[in-house]
Amino acid sequence: MTREIVETLKKILKARSMTYADLAKALRVSTPTVKRLFSQRTFTLERLEEILRVLEMDFFELARMSHGRRGGPVELSLEQETALAKDARLFSVFWLLTNEWRFDEIVAEFKLGAAQITSYYARLERLRLIDWRPGNRARLRVPKHYVWRAGGPLRKAYGLRVVTEFMRSRFDAPHDAFHFEAQELSAESAVIAKRRLERVAAEIQDLVEMDAAAPTRKRVTLGVLLACRPWDISIVHALRAGKPTPP
Repeated sequence: MTREIVETLKKILKARSMTYADLAKALRVSTPTVKRLFSQRTFTLERLEEILRVLEMDFFELARMSHGRRGGPVELSLEQETALAKDARLFSVFWLLTNEWRFDEIVAEFKLGAAQITSYYARLERLRLIDWRPGNRARLRVPKHYVWRAGGPLRKAYGLRVVTEFMRSRFDAPHDAFHFEAQELSAESAVIAKRRLERVAAEIQDLVEMDAAAPTRKRVTLGVLLACRPWDISIVHALRAGKPTPP
């Protein structure tokens, strides 16, 4: 068994607050046996399948998490974005699926009946966004870390709303953080700052992948805004030579 897959299994167990002893009990083997499996990476295919059943996962999901993102974020097709932009509920269901929500969890948590969600699953499958499998299991056909098209339907429909709602906060709750800097840097340092922001974004996505297996009740939706661009506050910019002073 590859080191990446074993390490991913360890992360999934940690995210679900499961110890080796818990896993051993579910598998009906001794705790030392489980420890030996992980330390020596001596999983048989049958044993791996047993572990995945305990974790309510399949091998495709494990492999996807083990290999992580490939090639970075991608855009959806214009047809897909247009459909999601026209129907906020369809977009909401797709957003939940990209965050690993299951059919029964959506029914239990949101004001959507099973029949409604079924119709949304069917539409998402027709749009080639998901594979709809027996037992109402949905598997994404697109990368979960997709980006909205610049000037595309999703940005036009939801972009301003997302930013406005996100900034309408005091940012003083336990999980909140707000840091804003408008400082002068050399062009070279500005490039370094941009790269470091991109690195932080990648690290956050690594955490997302690690916690994807955790039960939804143990997850919190965390909004993160990372941005930088050459910019002056308007009242300062107005003082520059040749610029009229604002009233």
